[in-house]
Amino acid sequence: MSTERFRLVLVSAGTSDPSSTRLLADRTADRVKALAARRGHEVTVGVIELREIAADISTALVSQLITPRLRQAITALAEADGIIAAAPVYKASPSGLFSSFFHVLDNDLLIGKPVVLAATAGTARHALVADDQMRPMFAYLRTMTAPTSLFAAPEDWSDPALNTRIDRAAVEMVLLMESGFAGQIKDESWQSYQHEFGSAGGTETAIDLDTDMMRLATGGSAG
Repeated sequence: MSTERFRLVLVSAGTSDPSSTRLLADRTADRVKALAARRGHEVTVGVIELREIAADISTALVSQLITPRLRQAITALAEADGIIAAAPVYKASPSGLFSSFFHVLDNDLLIGKPVVLAATAGTARHALVADDQMRPMFAYLRTMTAPTSLFAAPEDWSDPALNTRIDRAAVEMVLLMESGFAGQIKDESWQSYQHEFGSAGGTETAIDLDTDMMRLATGGSAG
């Protein structure tokens, strides 16, 4: 098997420093790196701390303005070979900061990208949030979510079962990155997707701007 270099990006919506959400993401990333190294690969890890760009996310939500810091985060995800998306759970759903960040992303940005979903909470009552609440959003974004999702309540950190789940998710991530599925989608079937106008950095399907309808839509006049 040939040596490959993969870029793994952690998206952490933890609000404290340190946070259990970031800890779960870091622990998973460490296992991904170790397992990939055994298979002869190198993994570099980048981190997007959403609490540091919370104001930028709010600005994008209300005005569609993408600030330089938010653009940097978006670029990191665009260039990632794999993503670990980790959110704290409040009131039976992932935090608003986490959801808002993914709401402002272009719908085409993450097509086919491998994603491990991770959630933390103060009680095991929220154990299904990653699958019930987070997985549908990433399905809408057309990612390749790993079959194993991760969840940690306070009592889980000392339970060997958490490490077992992390190992399983890490193996799935490495195999998904090795497959190169996201790249193959862009190379071989990108045009078969229904892209939004202006999506994916201009790589959307061709749109004829020289029509009465498009001139009206952009503030001009027909005919």
